[in-house]
Amino acid sequence: MSNPEDYTVGWICAITAEYVAAQVFLDEKHDRPAYLPPHNKNDYALGRVGKHNVVVSVLPMGEYGTSSASRVAEDMMHSFPNIRIGLMVGIGGGAPSQKHDIRLGDVVVSIPRNGQGGVLQYDFGKTIQGQAFEPSGFLDQPPTILRAAVNGLEAHYESEGNQLDETVHKILEKKPRLRRKYQRPDLASDQLYRSQVVHPVDGDSTCALSCGEDPSYLVPRSPRTDDDDNPAIHYGLIASANQLMKDALIRDKLAAEKDVLCFEMEAAGLMNHFPCLVIRGICDYADSHKNKAWQGYAAMVAAAYAKDLLCQIIPQHVEQEAKIVNIPMEGNHYPTITFGNYNSGVQIGTNDGSINATFGAR
Repeated sequence: MSNPEDYTVGWICAITAEYVAAQVFLDEKHDRPAYLPPHNKNDYALGRVGKHNVVVSVLPMGEYGTSSASRVAEDMMHSFPNIRIGLMVGIGGGAPSQKHDIRLGDVVVSIPRNGQGGVLQYDFGKTIQGQAFEPSGFLDQPPTILRAAVNGLEAHYESEGNQLDETVHKILEKKPRLRRKYQRPDLASDQLYRSQVVHPVDGDSTCALSCGEDPSYLVPRSPRTDDDDNPAIHYGLIASANQLMKDALIRDKLAAEKDVLCFEMEAAGLMNHFPCLVIRGICDYADSHKNKAWQGYAAMVAAAYAKDLLCQIIPQHVEQEAKIVNIPMEGNHYPTITFGNYNSGVQIGTNDGSINATFGAR
């Protein structure tokens, strides 16, 4: 059985597809530990990536958002007390703009921008009519060791190009049962609708049927050439909240005001007490046209990037980092209420701060 003291990297996923992707990129799989504290209900996959021993965990089925991610991270770092660095790896919704040509299957990495630590909690702050959204509180930036590795890997990719798509393809050749869900979809399915085009609320059919294929509904984009990285890697601000972003107008507003590249639902619950880097594969455009066709591939390409990143880091440097469990909590922390899929609940009592609420399913 594995010794929990041997693991120095914590890797957190939100959904099953991300958990599968993380596990297939382990160079070596380890047995589960013989014992975990009774209160720790997390599921774990243990193994080695490069020269690092990694523990991977996933949020409980049906739970989403910052509070659930925070609980999983807390149990992980207490049960594996030598974890020094963390990764949050999975899928997200892209925020394409004229400045950032973000496409399905690309990867976004949380890097500090515009006075933000790499992750912006956009459901905690204030919006004044005619003014930009102003967040309340501050989320810590990723540890220096991870940001340095991102810089080194970016330089390598710029010189040699990334091999992420080829790496995913090789994995799927070894595991053909995963191809149907995790291989790269037809590029023709990567369509970016104009922000004013809204998918019908009761429309269960595809966008091609519900929204039509009128070219005027789509944002024209030139195909990427052989000289372009595909998937491309984007570095900057990731927006996080206890709500699923499906509004192209709000997406565009935050992209314009805050230079947001991506939207997701877990990272804001981690940054101030589980120092980590957030890596997101783009599976949709954070609009009403969401579908799951690209989720598998996006999870795989994010995991492939995470593996390249870990291989960039010297194990001795990780050992020199403080144990995450010993790092004092800093920044603003807010109580959270999470309701289930029926979108109803009652909270009775008093609270001196602010409350984040999670409603519904992902």
